[in-house]
Amino acid sequence: MNKPGYLDYQVNRLGLWSAAVVIVTSVVAMLLPLDAPEAYNAEHADRIAWLNANRGAFIAGWVNQIVAMLSLSGVLFATAWQIREKNPLRALLAAMVVLMSVMAFIIPKFMAIWTIPLLAETAASGAMGAQMADSLLLLLNVSIPFSLYTSFDYLGFWLYGVFAVLVMMPLYGDSISSRVAAVALGIFGVLYQVMLVALLVGVIAATEITTYFMSVAMLLLVVIIAMAFHFKTAMAQVEG
Repeated sequence: MNKPGYLDYQVNRLGLWSAAVVIVTSVVAMLLPLDAPEAYNAEHADRIAWLNANRGAFIAGWVNQIVAMLSLSGVLFATAWQIREKNPLRALLAAMVVLMSVMAFIIPKFMAIWTIPLLAETAASGAMGAQMADSLLLLLNVSIPFSLYTSFDYLGFWLYGVFAVLVMMPLYGDSISSRVAAVALGIFGVLYQVMLVALLVGVIAATEITTYFMSVAMLLLVVIIAMAFHFKTAMAQVEG
C-alpha cells in the first residue's frame, strides 16, 4: 500500500472507529447522570447536596461526554477529509472549525470534572471561599441553557453548524451514504443558523433553547451512521 493510500486508509479508519465510540458512549450516557434530577427547577441547596452525594457518578458522566465529543470530532475531521479533492479550501476550513469546536467543548466539560465538584464541596463545607463557590455554582449550572457554562456547549454546536454548511455540498457524492450524510448535515447546519437568529431576535424563548437546539442536533446521529458506512467502503477501496 503506497503512502498516500495508507494515509487515506488511516483517516477513514479513524472516522470508522470514532463513529463506533460515539455510539457506545451515547448508550453509556443514558446510564450516567450529568446533573441533579430536575436540576433546572431544583433548589440550589438541594443541587449542592446531590453533587456531593453523587460526585463519582457525576464525574464519570462528564468523562464519558469528553470521550463522546472527541470521537464525534474525529468523525467530522474524517468527513472533512472526504472533500479534500473536490474543494481543498473548504476541507481545510472545515478541519479548522472542528478543532475550534473541540476547544469550545473541552472547557465546560473539564470544568464539570474539576471545578464543579470542588465548588460543591467547598460550598457545603462552609470553608473559606464558600460564598464564592456558591455564586460560581449558580453561574456554572449545567442544566440551564443560558448559563455561562452551557454557552460554551452551544458555541461548540454552532461551530458544528458552520462545519456542516462548509462540507454539505462537496460531500454530496456518488454513494448513498455520502448523500444521506450531506443532506443531514445541510439540514442541521442551515437550521442551526436560522434558530440562532430566531433566538437573538426573540422568536425562541430562553426557556425553549434546549428543546429547539438539541432536537436539531439529533441529526448528527444520522451523519455518524451514514459516514460509518462511507468510511468502511472507502477503506475497502484502498485495500483493494
